[in-house]
Amino acid sequence: NSYYIYNVKYKKVHKESLMNSKVLSLDTLQTGKKGVVMDIVATETERRRFWDLGLIRGTVVESLHKSPAGDPVAYSVMGAVIALRNHDAGKILVSSNM
Repeated sequence: NSYYIYNVKYKKVHKESLMNSKVLSLDTLQTGKKGVVMDIVATETERRRFWDLGLIRGTVVESLHKSPAGDPVAYSVMGAVIALRNHDAGKILVSSNM
């Protein structure tokens, strides 16, 4: 179900699971839940920034916790913890069928 490239775990996404999965933006992913990055709806510059953070198609992302004000939110991506503002996280589409 998953494979490794340079010690980074990626999840294989099957077409059948995409049909039955719920696609939502990363900012709506509940705390403690995981999702798989499906697409990034952003400008080319923003998309490259997300890629640099490891947010590429097939990457598993987990919502860890929100700040006291609710923005930004901490996410686990490929073994690293990153914080994204809701405005930016809303541009990342994830499948929550995990």
